[in-house]
Amino acid sequence: MRTTRTVPARPVPARPVPARPVLLTALALTTVGSCSSPRTPPSRIPNPGPPPVHRQAALDRNAARTPASAAQRALGTAEAPSAAIGDDSRGYPRRQVLTPDPENPADKSIKLGLTPYHAIAPKLNALQALGDRVSVEIAGRSAGGHRLYLVTVTAPETTGQARTQARMRELIENAPALAAKSPEVRKSYKAPVFFNNNIHGNEWEGTDASLKLIERLATATDARTRDLLSHSRLYFNITANPDGRIAGTRANAGGFDMNRDFVTASQPETRAMRQIMVDKQPAVLLDLHGYVNGTLIEPTTPPHGENYEYDLFLKNTYANALRMEAAVNGLGHTPAKDGVEPAQIPFRDQEEGWDDWPPIFTPQYAAFHGTVAAHTVEIPMQVNNNAYNTLPQTELRRRSAINVDVAGAALRATLDFVRERRTSLVADQIEVFRRGAAGAAQVPVSAETVPGVPGIGPEDVYTTTFPRAYVIPAGTGAQRSVPAAARLVDHLLANDVRVSRADRSFRLGGRTYAKGSYVVDMRQPKRGLANVLLADGRDISAEVSAMYDISGWSLGRLWGAAVETLPRMPYGSALRPVRAAAPVAYVAPRGDLRLRLDDPNEVAALNALLRQGVEVRRAAEGSAIVPGSARRQAVAAARAHDVAFHATKLAGTAPLHRTRVAAAVTAGELFALREMNFEVTPVSTAVLNAGFDWSSVDVLFVSAGLEYGDLTAPARTALDAFLDGHGLVGRGAIGAALNTATGLLAAKPVEGNGDANGVVRVVNSGSTLMSGAPGHGFVYAPVWFTGLGPNVRVEQAYATGNPLVSGHWRAADGSGGPADAAGQASVVSGPGAVLFGTEPLFRDHPKGEFAQVGRALFSMAQASGTR
Repeated sequence: MRTTRTVPARPVPARPVPARPVLLTALALTTVGSCSSPRTPPSRIPNPGPPPVHRQAALDRNAARTPASAAQRALGTAEAPSAAIGDDSRGYPRRQVLTPDPENPADKSIKLGLTPYHAIAPKLNALQALGDRVSVEIAGRSAGGHRLYLVTVTAPETTGQARTQARMRELIENAPALAAKSPEVRKSYKAPVFFNNNIHGNEWEGTDASLKLIERLATATDARTRDLLSHSRLYFNITANPDGRIAGTRANAGGFDMNRDFVTASQPETRAMRQIMVDKQPAVLLDLHGYVNGTLIEPTTPPHGENYEYDLFLKNTYANALRMEAAVNGLGHTPAKDGVEPAQIPFRDQEEGWDDWPPIFTPQYAAFHGTVAAHTVEIPMQVNNNAYNTLPQTELRRRSAINVDVAGAALRATLDFVRERRTSLVADQIEVFRRGAAGAAQVPVSAETVPGVPGIGPEDVYTTTFPRAYVIPAGTGAQRSVPAAARLVDHLLANDVRVSRADRSFRLGGRTYAKGSYVVDMRQPKRGLANVLLADGRDISAEVSAMYDISGWSLGRLWGAAVETLPRMPYGSALRPVRAAAPVAYVAPRGDLRLRLDDPNEVAALNALLRQGVEVRRAAEGSAIVPGSARRQAVAAARAHDVAFHATKLAGTAPLHRTRVAAAVTAGELFALREMNFEVTPVSTAVLNAGFDWSSVDVLFVSAGLEYGDLTAPARTALDAFLDGHGLVGRGAIGAALNTATGLLAAKPVEGNGDANGVVRVVNSGSTLMSGAPGHGFVYAPVWFTGLGPNVRVEQAYATGNPLVSGHWRAADGSGGPADAAGQASVVSGPGAVLFGTEPLFRDHPKGEFAQVGRALFSMAQASGTR
């Protein structure tokens, strides 16, 4: 339990913490007939409303039905943006006439009296015509193919002036010690500000508030506006999620919550936002959401991410939060008049439950790109989900109008904050980069280091020790997967992390690293981002009672590449900065070919060959043997998927066949299956009950949305008949339940704490399924298996001792903790099924585990006579 913050005006007494990771009791959703009394202190609310919808539980029990086209766009086949948003060769304004989208009367925004997506392009054309302050660029396209509009509002700049701004921006990041002393930067640099709207598609109003603000800024002649635009650039991501805005869904067309995707960046919308942050380097960011009554304005409760320069972040984020709080409360909305509660600041008003630990949320990710004031703002009046479907249109529009008003107040207050504090905001951004480049120590937060922020206590102090460098060793003997190393390096570079490659081998710490090894020098401006991606992370189970979302995510442990720390930078070896990882693609010129199956790219290449009818056989250790006669097809697959086919004398044993998958899985798992190039047909209880052609698939994968007990008698009969000749791959409690109901494997699933999540140590069997598998996995609501029958094989087990490396995993009611899971089976197999208790495809993230599922699907597609 954290200590009570001392805030004289609004004391918050200590209180019990709910078992579920929900925002604490003050953060209740709007309901019809809201209480008209002043807001009660959080611990005294006797009947809190339901938890807010912003940070929903990670578990998804619905079967995804997202179209393959959305995955194709996300995997890189989408239309390229019309112009590079990082182009510094042009001045401002940057005008273009946008082609209108077809009118869509089904757009969910219309019912709320808000701007439908098809009306945005004409609106932006009109705004550009108002003067010389508004520019529009296309930052990319969504998974559903919709344009992502980036609007810049600033005083006009010639090409030369724009290049000067770019030069100063680069100086701030690349030579921060010089930038800190530059009179030109202090006087002339325009502070970049980023307003991100509508990342959750059914949280609409930030878009409309931004459009109203842009219109005012385009024509305002007052001195404050002129001063603001002469000394800042304002960037508006008009709608980060047009797919969801149109459909009225939280997720995009691919089924992804982009406000969980910044570590992985699987979706095109996330990558567009990432590129805006890299190119524009915002000092201030607002991410507009809904709905929490009263309006929630970050900074957050503990735990705070240990890789931030949190003293600088908290100083500015809290100061702007006070500005926004005063502006929102100053609108005059009251509980008695219109059901609007006073605004609240979690850092000040709550004990725990709304944390900034993982960098998966927009403001928290932005901090690693130099943003020193970053906020999620949750506007108050619920209009989505059940409210959208049940409330009268007049009430919905009343609420939406209030929400636009509140969002606008937050935006305007932030502009005043930027205008008044531009110099210090830029100076603090420079200091973030200076500390990284110099290898300076972090500054723990305290009343002395962050004056003006009340209630700072030891529960707010999170820092880390940065290694001198990381190395990603070259060579198959040093790492599990060469494609995985290349993927990790390219991902680091896309995140603006600097990576070098050794021109020759070097020896350090008693170990020799081969030529071609990659080195990440941690004395770089964005060291926090490098570390948050590569480090193991921390077990924070003892720090707080529960977390809102994932607590462990290490790419160094989960992406399949070996990652090690170095005590110092190597001497005597030339390190050259790289802009891309070295290509992996290779095909041996003679003999039969061996394709490892340790990486999703390798699985995708195999699927490409199988679809072409190439006769591939599986080796005993799990790799795929391709005949030399298929060298031409192997060359095409190697180039398409960046994998290597090496010469081999292995003959292979069992033939591998084209594998078509029926999948009742989450959106992230469905995407991962498509990333591995499987032919996937989404199914669910409803699909099977409607009649399903089982002859069109070869294997069933189940983790969500398929309950045997809810099937009709004909659907059960058809499923049972399929499983008599084909296998099941199950994941989690739902997959295990289907196994139990159909009697495939004698294995009793034991469910751990449903909130537990993180990186775990595992021990692999070395079998055909697990050969080459990494020694770490990811769990969310972990499961393990006991009571194993004689034909059940333990493919993987949780490590003994405490298997949790990083994350949050406590026992619930005395059981379900890591001690209970230690040494227990996490993956089991038998003649008719493979069951996973881990989360090997979670949100498309743990890439190093994908091949485990791929191998299981190939194996179970060959199963026959299983019951």
